[in-house]
Amino acid sequence: MKKILIAVALFVGIAVTNAQTPAQTKVASAKTTTAAVKPTVAKTTATTASKAHPVKSDGTPDMRYKANKTTEKTKPAGPLKKDGTADMRYKANKKAAKN
Repeated sequence: MKKILIAVALFVGIAVTNAQTPAQTKVASAKTTTAAVKPTVAKTTATTASKAHPVKSDGTPDMRYKANKTTEKTKPAGPLKKDGTADMRYKANKKAAKN
């Protein structure tokens, strides 16, 4: 008898958790219809700097090319650690990090 009651309770529990209310089905169908509509991407005019370098179809720089990778290295204002990074124990380096 216990086994039958446990089986019925499990069946009812699974049926209740998987059942959808009409409001949930409307939300699910609304999600599928909005997913089918593609958002339009606004085309912007490219600046003269971006014309010189390769860009992706969405207009952002393509980082696979060397011309788009910036190699500007700014030197920290204060002392450095052995590995070359700024030593944050000094006030000058803390100010530079905040900016």
